Amino acid sequence: MWGQEKKEETSSSEQEGEEVIMIASDSTIAEGTGDISAFVGKGVEFKGTISYSGTVRIDGYLDGEIHTDGMLLIGEDAVIQAKITAGTIVSKGKITGEVVATEYVKFRAPAVMNGSVKAPVLSMEDGVLFNGTLEMAQGVRDLPRDVSLHPVGIIMPPNIKRVNG
Repeated sequence: MWGQEKKEETSSSEQEGEEVIMIASDSTIAEGTGDISAFVGKGVEFKGTISYSGTVRIDGYLDGEIHTDGMLLIGEDAVIQAKITAGTIVSKGKITGEVVATEYVKFRAPAVMNGSVKAPVLSMEDGVLFNGTLEMAQGVRDLPRDVSLHPVGIIMPPNIKRVNG
């Protein structure tokens, strides 16, 4: 679900007397996340704007904006104060701000959402705290709000005659 699981392998080099740590990633990708393009780890603080394509996972603190047509994965330890626009958002962390998704938003326990969500599909597990507003929209294809009616003609029944007056 949360992208790639990581395995650590440690080996020692007796000739140089130093320890080498190699990190290999498992090829198992869950929920169609694809390869993770970037990762903001636990304990990392980031302020600013992130724009990307693909999948990004955040486990740290982010204050700013996130823009993507891809997927955003938010880990359980993440704290995000941002305006987020993404294709898909899956969160187990804490979000404060505005969330807009063109595909869907999924909140998994113990996620906390404080703010507004606009998405065509929303999924929320038991145990999620949601404080805010929700607008279920068809992505960026919102219908026009100003619709005017135009007469196409008057149809009169045969037994009623029109009187000009």
